Amino acid sequence: MNNIFVYCEIEGGKVADVSLELLTKGRALADTLGCELEALALGHRLDGIEKQLAEYGADRVHVADCECLAPYRTLPHAAVVCGIFKEEQPQIALFGASSIGRDLGPRVSSALHSGLTADCTSLEIGPHTENKTGKVYENLLYQIRPAFGGNIIATIINPDHRPQMATVREGVMKKEKAAQPGKGIVVKVDPKKYVTDADLVVRIIDRQIEERKIDIKGSPVIVAGGYGMGSKENFALLHELAEVLGGEVGASRAAVDAGMADHARQIGQTGVTVRPKLYIACGISGQIQHTAGMDQSSMVISINTDPDAPINKIADYAIVGDVMEVVPKMIKYYKQNSK
Repeated sequence: MNNIFVYCEIEGGKVADVSLELLTKGRALADTLGCELEALALGHRLDGIEKQLAEYGADRVHVADCECLAPYRTLPHAAVVCGIFKEEQPQIALFGASSIGRDLGPRVSSALHSGLTADCTSLEIGPHTENKTGKVYENLLYQIRPAFGGNIIATIINPDHRPQMATVREGVMKKEKAAQPGKGIVVKVDPKKYVTDADLVVRIIDRQIEERKIDIKGSPVIVAGGYGMGSKENFALLHELAEVLGGEVGASRAAVDAGMADHARQIGQTGVTVRPKLYIACGISGQIQHTAGMDQSSMVISINTDPDAPINKIADYAIVGDVMEVVPKMIKYYKQNSK
């Protein structure tokens, strides 16, 4: 049985969180299938990278270390990945749904005629029976994602073509080190075997990288506001509450579209996915497009004037009331009782 491959995004010797999340999930899938988990590490100066990947369950690490592979460029990376996949014949290949993964994944799947499911929120292993022929398939990858604007959850399968390929958004999978680290066996890859002069027609002269000023993904506490906040000025209350709690401010798409908050704070299907310890939803109705980005929060508190708001169905505590009255009281009492 062929193995599971995870393409790992690496910048400055550090593996991206989304890649570590995929290794965590890939390890679970590999254990279910009884196969090995393999990682692809493409870049430059990657000495010791296998140790980091082995901690998250990688049994083998294909290392292509060359100046032509750093920083990321579409053509050389695609050439190396396609070459490895043609030789190794993986049954499953996973990419992050980042700017890199969304660029590389479709190009590889097109070259290999394998198909790809984008922006998955869950991956499982299971059987499938073809309705017309009655043919039974075992151990297929269920590629699960929202569809039709988030109004339904679709389960997509690829019975006959390999690899089964998917991209997964950052934050929807847990990132944790494997209980039993992988072997981390290094398989050295010579990029010159796959990369041609035509793949190097684009040269990167210079890069200007600006760090994110707003990073809500890693915050343990998020105070999120929706259209029900009424105005950008009212969002100042949420910033004050977040400061008291040592958290960050998030927003629904409706609030962002109305100009109440920056796009970097948008949570949901078209924003970021978060899983904080505490999520306080203020004036958010709770449509599936938003809850898809926060329903893995450890605890959810909703504040809404509508007792039947969808957000209340997933909230651990639902406060029915006006946010402009409830939030100031929360700020007051948190300040009084915080040490």
